[in-house]
Amino acid sequence: MEKIKRNFGFGCMRLPMLGEEVDIEQVKRMADLFLASGFNYFDTAHGYIDGKSELAVRACLTSRYPRESYVLTNKLSGNFFEKEEDIRPLFEHQLEACGVDYFDFYLMHAQGARNYPHYQACRAYETAFALKREGKVRHVGISFHDTPEMLDKILNDHPEIEAVQIQFNYLDFDDPAIQSRAVYETARKHGKPVIIMEPVKGGRLVDLPEEAGEVFAALGGGSPASYAIRFAAGFEGVMMVLSGMSDISQMEDNTAFMADFRPLDERERAAVSEVQRIFKTKNFIPCTACRYCTPGCPMNIAIPEIFATVNAQKLHRNWNSRFYYSVVCDRAGSRASDCIGCGRCENVCPQHLEIRKLLREAVKELES
Repeated sequence: MEKIKRNFGFGCMRLPMLGEEVDIEQVKRMADLFLASGFNYFDTAHGYIDGKSELAVRACLTSRYPRESYVLTNKLSGNFFEKEEDIRPLFEHQLEACGVDYFDFYLMHAQGARNYPHYQACRAYETAFALKREGKVRHVGISFHDTPEMLDKILNDHPEIEAVQIQFNYLDFDDPAIQSRAVYETARKHGKPVIIMEPVKGGRLVDLPEEAGEVFAALGGGSPASYAIRFAAGFEGVMMVLSGMSDISQMEDNTAFMADFRPLDERERAAVSEVQRIFKTKNFIPCTACRYCTPGCPMNIAIPEIFATVNAQKLHRNWNSRFYYSVVCDRAGSRASDCIGCGRCENVCPQHLEIRKLLREAVKELES
């Protein structure tokens, strides 16, 4: 892990887009600024942006900079292999797509009770560590979305794991579904370096309710993202905090306050506590728009976008949310009321949302 510079990483799941394609020229500028600011950790996965993230990494980073100048993480996603024999061909395809001959970190993706048995049955962990022995992977870890008890089991089963990536932010810190604090404490109990994902919860901790924004504004400086990311980065054992920056202005903001990182002070922590309290009064749907739910939906329902409109309606109660709902549904060719209740979305949701129930609520909120 000696190559890592600083504790801030570029997550490549929410890259800027031009229609259906990644805005390659803007991502090039973002990668240039990121590296020039003294950071070097990049994170991608095979399924991000329908496979376009890995290709963007190649076009914007690996084909333009020497291999020793950056740290690249990729992941083994369970929906891309059915048996042990599928893993190595998939891995080689990922190397080719990214334009590298090894990954610095290779993570077992989105581990939890639902998919861990599949990884075990396919000897995925054993294969990953074999790839490490062959020099094609420098470090093997996991990304994790489940209970602290499940993390404890995985780390007991595989004590050789070298890093744990978890969802962690001030809104999820004591959330009974996500249990960020308890999951973090479990990783630390096992002595594992922690990588933070979703520090701004898919942008929800940037686009704040008005009264929450006023709390941070009263501090006299700093963006909402700065308080969220610094909150996460200030915990002991946090090796890396990832930010899914989706335009150059976000990159400029994030690199500016992380270049000279300092943990939250007492006044800032009090402000975060007040913002937590405000969020709890709003009853928002805690969707991060990771989009894991959409590829398997047989009705092609735009679940994250629908939840975003529900949250906007709860916040603003005006015509705009209903109008946007119509736009979203027309684009997808389906509405919340088209849900057939198959439950595929709930099986893959990292937030453990009751998506079918929430879609029924969306019908009442936006289709009535």
